[in-house]
Amino acid sequence: MKLYTKGGDKGRTSLIGGERVRKTDVRVEAYGTADELQANIAYLADKMAHEVSLTTYVEDCRWVCSKLMTVCSLLAVGCNCEYEMPKISEEDIAWLEGRIDALQAELNPVECFTIPGGCELASLCHICRTVCRRAERRAIEVAESYEVDKVLLVMLNRLSDYLYALCRTITERLGAEEVLWRP
Repeated sequence: MKLYTKGGDKGRTSLIGGERVRKTDVRVEAYGTADELQANIAYLADKMAHEVSLTTYVEDCRWVCSKLMTVCSLLAVGCNCEYEMPKISEEDIAWLEGRIDALQAELNPVECFTIPGGCELASLCHICRTVCRRAERRAIEVAESYEVDKVLLVMLNRLSDYLYALCRTITERLGAEEVLWRP
């Protein structure tokens, strides 16, 4: 099978189940943004793997990437799709919340807003967090017109919280200065 099909040359693509839609369809935008997030988190994991104090979080990121592939597939489902799709579960949410709590337990409380910066890895993590927020907004747009499991929306919301906690952890572990908002 060839990698290219030429089926998308006129700005259309197929969703899971065969429905053909414009590449600007809200579902394509949503799963494309989740895919972008997945790529950024994989890059973050690869960069963290070189820092001994951060290797613990590499496996977290790999788990997240796997779950984001599920998110992408769920957002790419067309109308009348008869395939059995993987799901995001309440247990997945609980795992993520547990990881957030574990990160927070090692950090000083937030006394004012933090802003991106401090070191390259923290900034990369902030990029992941902001792309996650966009992915969440796009998924909400899909849910306004199509059936979307609400657990998927919760997953994206919790993931941005995890990424924020991870940003602060990276800053702390690397001894970088946390950049605070001083209006």
